Amino acid sequence: MVTALVLEQPEDPVSCLVGFLQRSSPQCPRVMLLGPPAVGKRTLANRLSATLEAVHVSAERVLQGQSKQEGSAEVLVQLLQRRLKEKDCLHRGWVLEGFPQTRLQVLQLQQAGIIPEHVVMLEAPEEVLLERNRGKLIDPITSDVYHQIFVRPDDDTVARRLERGRGLSDQQLLAELQRHRCEVTALRSAYQHVLKVITADQPPADVYLEALTFVRSHCHFRTPRILLLGPPGSGKSQLARLVAEKYKVVDVSCGRLLRSVAADGSGRGAEIQPYLDDGRPVPDSLLLPVLEDRLSRVDCSCRGWILHGFPHNLQQAKVLQESQYQPNRVFFLEATDEACLERLSLRATDPVSGQRYHAVTRPAPGLEIQNRLQTAPEDGTEPVTQRLKVFRVRSAALQSVYPDAVYIDADQNPYSVLEALESRLYTS
Repeated sequence: MVTALVLEQPEDPVSCLVGFLQRSSPQCPRVMLLGPPAVGKRTLANRLSATLEAVHVSAERVLQGQSKQEGSAEVLVQLLQRRLKEKDCLHRGWVLEGFPQTRLQVLQLQQAGIIPEHVVMLEAPEEVLLERNRGKLIDPITSDVYHQIFVRPDDDTVARRLERGRGLSDQQLLAELQRHRCEVTALRSAYQHVLKVITADQPPADVYLEALTFVRSHCHFRTPRILLLGPPGSGKSQLARLVAEKYKVVDVSCGRLLRSVAADGSGRGAEIQPYLDDGRPVPDSLLLPVLEDRLSRVDCSCRGWILHGFPHNLQQAKVLQESQYQPNRVFFLEATDEACLERLSLRATDPVSGQRYHAVTRPAPGLEIQNRLQTAPEDGTEPVTQRLKVFRVRSAALQSVYPDAVYIDADQNPYSVLEALESRLYTS
């Protein structure tokens, strides 16, 4: 907001600020309309954007003036990202028509930070799509789409100037429909929590009302982005595993992630390995790109995630908050130093699988694994005591970044801790 004032330098800055706040309401729609060709996406997008006073955005319009070589999916995503960050889209919201069409494009949009609040997917039988495609009419002035039977304009002047649309041939439409069918399951899965499937084989007015009702509703579900904080030995790893198993979110352990990258033979892994070998903290310049890459993947974007082992200090917490991966639920696990020491002294790792076990809460499943378990040097009494001191010093700064965090007594059995977390997982 302040940046806009500096750059635009309006004559009346007070009125400009008032207008900005009014237009920048969190109610600004972010809608995607998906579906096969000839299903009526353009007609619905026109009506919704007019009613919602949102910007109608389509791939065709964004790609105007681009050559075929320049019109790749990667370029289109970049152009869409730029378009949706323009002032009219930020202030009024947007209705994006006909994109994405594939799972890969979904991933590219998510990595670019383009996340819809509502997704409407239209569907209709093959014979209906063929009939609509054959009778398509175009307004040469506005490029609005009509149909000689299904969608006629109310204005006689518009009706007289309509031209037959240069649509797909039947063979082309069937080929496009087959491609859509190959991708539709992935599209539905990616947007399952914000999706409404509407049959388009009904009067356009009914389709419009059903879509409008949905778009005007508030999606109460938010993809979980959970952050667990707490002293070493407070049970973060085990709690994350329980939550991931029950809610199918992705368990993102920062320590495990770094060890995985170090072992993959990459150049970045080779840079990380010496720090792990020496027990030194991995620098943020190496750690942050690894974490951002993991949180940007499609499983985290679609299913949500539970992060632990990061952040460790105020600077890291601020970086996370200023990124597009800020958590929407933060839990501080509270436990005494004595409890943490006792837990860590009973912890051991299987050097073959990398799995971590605990003598009481998660014993090894068999004697073979039990006999090869190793206790990490950092789980000794002296190293743990030092780590606890460091955490206590830094905890106040972390708490200041997350004033709305939920505090849970972790000095109880893991399933009681899980119940306490669940009771606050989806509350406001």
